[in-house]
Amino acid sequence: MDKKLIDLFIKNAIAEDLGDGDHTSLSTILAGAKGKAKLLVKEDGILAGVELAIEIFNQIDPGLQTAIFMNDGDAAVYGDIAFTVEGSTHSILLAERLVLNCMQRMSGIATKTNRIVKLLSSYQTKLLDTRKTTPGLRYLEKWAVRIGGGVNHRIGLYDMILIKDNHVDYAGGIANAISSANKYLADKGKQLEIEIEVRNLEELGQVLEKGMVNRIMLDNFNFSDLRKAVELIDHRYITEASGGITEENITGYADCGVNYISMGAVTHSVKSLDMSLKAY
Repeated sequence: MDKKLIDLFIKNAIAEDLGDGDHTSLSTILAGAKGKAKLLVKEDGILAGVELAIEIFNQIDPGLQTAIFMNDGDAAVYGDIAFTVEGSTHSILLAERLVLNCMQRMSGIATKTNRIVKLLSSYQTKLLDTRKTTPGLRYLEKWAVRIGGGVNHRIGLYDMILIKDNHVDYAGGIANAISSANKYLADKGKQLEIEIEVRNLEELGQVLEKGMVNRIMLDNFNFSDLRKAVELIDHRYITEASGGITEENITGYADCGVNYISMGAVTHSVKSLDMSLKAY
């Protein structure tokens, strides 16, 4: 966990919610009141966000006491209690929605990721996430992917060069784009992997002729062309399939022999896992 990044996220999220005060709690509950609450799982899935929840409680009120019964990555079923929290009632209520929003979203992502990872269990292919994340929540969503058993692709624009179709078109072609990327890295003294997206076997041929990359993304290839592409690459570069891949057809792509399959759906199209923080 990146503590500095998480602390900033929590601070901003609390400020967004709190404004000039939690007037409902202030008007209905006596100052200094103490209470207990439990995190109740209301839907089967993979739990994620427990470690984050503890950080939220600690930042809101270090006096809150938690008892942890389940950890990130655990398989949860309806009725499970992930943890309890005890202390200032006002503090618990301030933390409640932030904890639930994060845990429900992260657990939904971890659950979907884990389901897909299990589909790939008999193949060598690994599941990658993408940058198709919620602005401001990318770290949490990619964290949830890891909890679910997936693999993080690049975190942002800064930690890899990924030459996609628009870059190729704007650069004047594949050879130009690859040459420029390598020159940029040499000039800046940076050591970043270079991945390039190809849209068909003709473009793949241009990449194989040019070289000077680490990964090749095979975008929207049908199974026949994808198998041919993997044969042509012949383990010289890391391969990634992307585009139009769903839970229903993912094993067909894996069967073509690619190293990775990237799916934006593991972060941009998930159902949050139902849970609640209940007083007891």
